[in-house]
Amino acid sequence: MKRPIHILLQTTIQPTADDWHIGRFSLLREHLSSLKDEAGEPLCEVAARDIERDEAGNDLVLSRLDETDFDELWLFAVDTGEGMTPEDCAGVTRFRQRGGGIFSTRDHQDLGSSLCTLGGIGRAHFFHTKNPEPDESRQQIDDNVTKSILWPNYHSGSNGDYQRIAVCEPVHELLRNPDSSNGVIELFPAHPHEGAVGVPSGEESARVIATGRSQTTGRDFNLVVAFERTGDSHGHTLGRAIAESSFHHLVDYNWDTDQGCPSFLEEPPGDGYRKEPHALEDIKAYVRNAALWLAPE
Repeated sequence: MKRPIHILLQTTIQPTADDWHIGRFSLLREHLSSLKDEAGEPLCEVAARDIERDEAGNDLVLSRLDETDFDELWLFAVDTGEGMTPEDCAGVTRFRQRGGGIFSTRDHQDLGSSLCTLGGIGRAHFFHTKNPEPDESRQQIDDNVTKSILWPNYHSGSNGDYQRIAVCEPVHELLRNPDSSNGVIELFPAHPHEGAVGVPSGEESARVIATGRSQTTGRDFNLVVAFERTGDSHGHTLGRAIAESSFHHLVDYNWDTDQGCPSFLEEPPGDGYRKEPHALEDIKAYVRNAALWLAPE
């Protein structure tokens, strides 16, 4: 019998009740765990954890991720810059070098900026003070409501609402949904201040596959960058990877605002998904696609 895909859901902070700890991704974990393969067997086996440091300050799992039997790392960078140590990043890099798949996501301004220390994928994430967007015209505030948050902060809508995405041609398999009317995914959870992602300079294995549009300025922005398998200069075949503009596409609060959020979240929620719960099927289809696509050969 084919074994399930082993997935690690991991944040970049230690357990903190009033923050985006791993418990706030419970609906994602439940959905992944509920998926079945063609034979009706569990498609995924899911573990979920926050950072747990050893005496040297390194995470007990990330720093040796390549030694585990995980197939995929879904990394939610919710730190303010000190989330992953160089040893953690080295472990994640070795994991991708052995073919492991990586889903990486962050949020506005510098939230999750420890991702910058990850080779390859890290360069796809643009922040305020680290690795800013190369187009200087984009280095400006987009969401002008929450004054405490600086760029990048693209306003795609309220938490609890959904945004209509633009699928880039050719349609990537991550964005196909056979149950939708046109066969593609059209809706993602919205967020008042999404971060910025893009194809790193000189990177030939990656492309932008979906964009959003600011509800404030009307400006388009990148939502998802997909990295295909590719060889590196050391003879490794790197696993597939995803770089996303915001972890709010997958956190409980944005699927169901009744799940609650940290006290520092200022913006009032929307009710789009409450009124039209069927709209969640698109992001759930995307999650299934990602689990299958990121799995090693």
